[in-house]
Amino acid sequence: MGSHSATIRRETRGNDHILDLTDDLRAVVRASGIRCGQATAMVVGSTAALTTLEFEPGLVEHDLAAALERLSPREGRYAHEETWHDDNGHSHVRAALIGPSLALPVVDGELPLGTWQQAVLIDLDTRPRRREVVVTVVGD
Repeated sequence: MGSHSATIRRETRGNDHILDLTDDLRAVVRASGIRCGQATAMVVGSTAALTTLEFEPGLVEHDLAAALERLSPREGRYAHEETWHDDNGHSHVRAALIGPSLALPVVDGELPLGTWQQAVLIDLDTRPRRREVVVTVVGD
C-alpha cells in the first residue's frame, strides 16, 4: 500500500464562489501512481466546503446560492457574529451543512466521476480568500 499527498491552492472571490477542482484532483491521482484506492480531499478553514455537482452556469451562478440563502440567509441573526463582531455567521453554517471534505474512489488510476459530475470548492466567506485543499491518495 502506498500514499501520496499534495496541496491545491486557489484564489477565490468569496460569497459562494464555486471553483471546479476536477482536473486538479485528477492530476494529484495521476502523480500518485496509485491505481486502486481512495483520494481524500479536505479544504482548510471553516467557511469553505467541497462537494460534487454539475459545473454549469445555472447551478454555479444561481441555483446553489439561492438554496443556501433559503437555508442560511446572509441577513439572518447569528450568535457567531455577536461573539466575534464579524459578518460571516451564515458562511460557517453553510460550510458545516455542505462539509469540508470529499472521499473519492480511485479505479484504474482514475476518479470515476460521471459525465456531468465535477468536484468543486465552494468559498462561502464574505471576502476573497486564498484556499488550500489538502489531498491524500492511498492504495495500490
